[in-house]
Amino acid sequence: MDRLKHYDPVNGFAQISTIGDGGMKLTEFGIISLKSGQTHSAATGTREVAMIILGGKCSIRGEGFDFKHIGEREDVFSGKGHTVYIPCGVEYCITADTDVEIAQAASPSSLRGEAYMIAPHQVKEVSIGKETYQRDAHLMLTDEFPSSHLFIGEAFVPSGHHASYPPHRHDFDNLPLEVDMEELYFFRFNPRQGYGIQKIYTDDRSIDFTCTIRHNDTTLIPRGYHPVVNAPGYSMYYLWIMAGEKNRKFLSVIDPDHKWVTGK
Repeated sequence: MDRLKHYDPVNGFAQISTIGDGGMKLTEFGIISLKSGQTHSAATGTREVAMIILGGKCSIRGEGFDFKHIGEREDVFSGKGHTVYIPCGVEYCITADTDVEIAQAASPSSLRGEAYMIAPHQVKEVSIGKETYQRDAHLMLTDEFPSSHLFIGEAFVPSGHHASYPPHRHDFDNLPLEVDMEELYFFRFNPRQGYGIQKIYTDDRSIDFTCTIRHNDTTLIPRGYHPVVNAPGYSMYYLWIMAGEKNRKFLSVIDPDHKWVTGK
């Protein structure tokens, strides 16, 4: 089963993964790349859509909303980003105010409501882990915002560090310990020739997958533990998109074989 997707930049919208790929049930993913002055129009239909501005500036408008000139960072390594959420049944148009790249997540939804924007000052910044598995995270579209399924953030992994470590899973709805949420990672590196290693595995090893990840790669994580390690000398970024059927929480269970690393 194809759990690794490669993306070669193209102008316009590029679909990277759809429901069914890699065992994913709730998540679709793509990249919108526009030159200054170009537009992209679409409709959410039976999905909710979240758009994360990776770099550049744009305006996004539709009936009842007009988010003008949003996007403050040059690229993903240059600060916090803007996120725009658009519910199902809505037409929208993106206009590139500069060259712009936007990550788009979509999930089946019947939730009606208003489109909204999450500005950089609303993004929570947290440090996770310690020693060589310390990394920083930006919590963006969390359970504080309305959505049927989506929970979105970004991770920044220093040179030679592990992330999503100790390995954790979120496979079962077992509050308050764990939630059932599939996940997707979209990677970038600085410098861009960097690379990392991703592993996805379950307790029974019915999934036991390892791959090399490079700039613009996406990994699909329907379930299981999913640690990742960054090569020395590089900064790693990944956009993480989680989707849950019942619950949207930042909860997980650590692989018991490695829990001792936390000292607990």
